[in-house]
Amino acid sequence: MPRSTRAPRSVRAPRLALATAAALATLAGLGSVPAAAKPAPGTTTGTGQVFKVNPVQATGDETLTDGKDAASAVPASAYATVALRNLDGSGYLSGRWAAVRSETGTPVHSATGDFRFTRDADQFEQVMAYFWVNEAQEYLQGLGFGSELRGANDRVQNVRLNQWGSDNSFFTDKKDEIRFGKGGVDDAEDAEVIVHEYGHAVHEAQVPGFGASPEAGAIGEAFGDYLAVAVGDAASARYGWTSRTPEACVADWDSTGYTDGPVHCLRRLDTGKVYADRVGEVHADGEIWSQALYDIRTALGARTADRIIVNAQFSFAPDTDFSAAALATVATARQMYGDQAAATVRQAFAARQIPGM
Repeated sequence: MPRSTRAPRSVRAPRLALATAAALATLAGLGSVPAAAKPAPGTTTGTGQVFKVNPVQATGDETLTDGKDAASAVPASAYATVALRNLDGSGYLSGRWAAVRSETGTPVHSATGDFRFTRDADQFEQVMAYFWVNEAQEYLQGLGFGSELRGANDRVQNVRLNQWGSDNSFFTDKKDEIRFGKGGVDDAEDAEVIVHEYGHAVHEAQVPGFGASPEAGAIGEAFGDYLAVAVGDAASARYGWTSRTPEACVADWDSTGYTDGPVHCLRRLDTGKVYADRVGEVHADGEIWSQALYDIRTALGARTADRIIVNAQFSFAPDTDFSAAALATVATARQMYGDQAAATVRQAFAARQIPGM
């Protein structure tokens, strides 16, 4: 089933209904590299330009606006030049962990491995998508997934930048594909939107069909938000970037066009919601679960917490509820790190008043 980034709000609601079967069928064949294309030999490590997570985090300027994709709308300080690792040498943004295609512009190609663009070019979003999907899987690999622990989506992830002009993004398990939308701030300009959707792909790889109940759907949205913050934090530490906005704020840049501010957040990991605050909408209810994960991270440290959180998800049922998933996470903490870690994890879920804790 499709999993969307967006939560309902007064100015806009999820619009996955726009994605009719006919539209998907029509678009499925677009944007692929023609069979006759024979690019010059490329390199397995390229050079790209990306946002330091996103422009609002990088600058601390909550007044930034999209400016109709104008390069001048974002200062140069928001960008970083980075290595694009694990490319397959085709000259396209395709590699070990990600394969990017564009249906709104020409798929970017470079025989020399130079992929530096600014946000006014469609190619910039393609570079963002490749870099951040690769970064997310490398982060999971660094936690031991794919080596000492079971792999978590350790395969090529297909990514399309299209959405036929609709400002929304989602992962679809039918095609094992992430699709990023356009309109306002184009979704692939915000690394936290990219990694959120990748989180859905990770869940699907761990538990096929995950999200088959309202509470499982909320857990999926929560994990996407949590992973977005975790990967953004890890990348910032890795490259020496400074985040100038609240850590618990998700998608500061993407949300500038539809939130009032003064701080722009799509969602947060620190709302204080408890189980009784459920409203039956997966994004809103996900903020209950994501705060529990965030509190575990604060208490145990990033590496320990993330190894527990991701490893526990292998034992979730596709239609799990909060209580069963919390118990499974506590059990995983005990198995991996002992009783004290398990007690800390249990306390985080109990603070959210999840039944059985």
